[in-house]
Amino acid sequence: MVTAPGCHLCADAREALATLARQFPLEVREVGASSPEGLTLVAKHRPALQPLVLVDEVFFSAGRLPRRKLRRRLERRVA
Repeated sequence: MVTAPGCHLCADAREALATLARQFPLEVREVGASSPEGLTLVAKHRPALQPLVLVDEVFFSAGRLPRRKLRRRLERRVA
């Protein structure tokens, strides 16, 4: 997850991912948007909003995290 300081959508995604991590095998790694890695990911994916969320290193979402879509994705992973 690529985040920006003071981002309310990032805080929301952080909370949702913490909840999902208790239900699914999930490793969440947070990267600052202004860090070298964050700048590279932002340049590559061009998110309109933060957070930029990648699942298995593939673009998943930008902005408000679609919880149901992510849950379905994680359920398929486990199955």
